[in-house]
Amino acid sequence: QVQLVESGGGLAQAGGSLRLSCAASGIIFSINAMGWYRQAPGKQRELVAAIATGSSTNYADSVKGRFTISRDNAKNTVYLQMNSLKREDTAVYYCNAVIKTGWGRSSIDYWGQGTQVTVSS
Repeated sequence: QVQLVESGGGLAQAGGSLRLSCAASGIIFSINAMGWYRQAPGKQRELVAAIATGSSTNYADSVKGRFTISRDNAKNTVYLQMNSLKREDTAVYYCNAVIKTGWGRSSIDYWGQGTQVTVSS
């Protein structure tokens, strides 16, 4: 079994910062890409940022220059540093990881339970 546990969400003022963390635990052979998605009320879930095993990153245009994704492979953890927050960043943020649980097994997408981020003006 694999679990992704997120932390760090909450309330912030516009212009402020929050840092999200997501730790993967359980039977893990290897982790490929890790990332953060978000879903605002009435909208589809969208990719915020992703980071590959080799640390190459990809960001949504709306967060470029404000958010930074990073990972600690020794801790199976991915982070999202969110600066210069805007009201439109308000959403539930979900952690995602592509994980193999054994040699020769297929990679599977795992999701965290979601953490609320609310930005007030």
